[in-house]
Amino acid sequence: MKAILPLVACVFFTHLTRAQHTTLTFAERLGYPKGARVVIVHVDDVGMSFDSNEGAINAMSKGIATSCSVMMPCPWVPAYVHYLKDHPQTDAGLHLTLTSEWDNYRWPPLSGKPAVPGLVDKEGAMWPEVEDVVAHASADEVETELRAQIERARQMGFEPTHMDSHMGTLFATPAFLQRYVKLAIEYHIPVMFPGGHNTLIAKEGDYSAAQLQALQPLAEQLWNAGLPVLDDIVSKTGWNLPEGTPETDTSLQQFKTRKYIETFAAIQPGITYLIMHCTQPSDIFKHISATGPERKGDMLAMMNPALKKYVEQQHIILVTWRELMERRRKYQPGN
Repeated sequence: MKAILPLVACVFFTHLTRAQHTTLTFAERLGYPKGARVVIVHVDDVGMSFDSNEGAINAMSKGIATSCSVMMPCPWVPAYVHYLKDHPQTDAGLHLTLTSEWDNYRWPPLSGKPAVPGLVDKEGAMWPEVEDVVAHASADEVETELRAQIERARQMGFEPTHMDSHMGTLFATPAFLQRYVKLAIEYHIPVMFPGGHNTLIAKEGDYSAAQLQALQPLAEQLWNAGLPVLDDIVSKTGWNLPEGTPETDTSLQQFKTRKYIETFAAIQPGITYLIMHCTQPSDIFKHISATGPERKGDMLAMMNPALKKYVEQQHIILVTWRELMERRRKYQPGN
């Protein structure tokens, strides 16, 4: 998620009052033990390409990744949904998409230009940058496109376990954020939302305590609607190999595994959403993005027995959105 939370003005939410649960993490409010470190190991960008699908499948079926989200406007969505029908326990949600960031491989909004002209650039695709969406699109257009993505999934027989925001676009303005929360409650689908102590997300971006505190009333709104909420998010996992290191599968796996061990070590009690981009890059992927090695490293780290062993030794609890929602149903709104 890009460093755009500062755009959410604190004054927008300051009149709201947070419920008095400040001594409990959201993990504890879902019945996990006090001090438990509960982590969703999450793969973004599924459906974006064949290679992205393969990477996510490998990371989840052969590694420790527990969840993923699908970019519904992208061309390889049907293939992944077909996979889901054969693997119905897969924890898969929607990577709500309002941008098309690559130079030569692009996608338009599902709603079509007549319905959402502000989401379309001169090539007929979505804008490449979050700032472009903010400058050109209205909140109504954003909501129209989000509904189209949710409805396409359901039409395909894909019931998402959760929703999150590609490139963090839905956190770019208070109006966009309102629609995100509105649709989560209306469809009763959990969403990625940092509503707890936010220790690591604060370190990733230059967010003030006041800016993160301003999100907490919306987190309570989601909680009171019967949805789980996150205590923290880690999104900046795009580490590159040190300069001069040979780019081999072994070096990628070892380097990325070390970085993920460091990340797990820094995770605080509560529910943390750990975001990555796992890809099995073919020769084609380099024509989409130069991030193939970085994404392959994510996949290889997830599949590394050494990382699994570390997580087990540290008694870190790996979970899915499905499990969190089951617990939220048990611990009813108001609890």
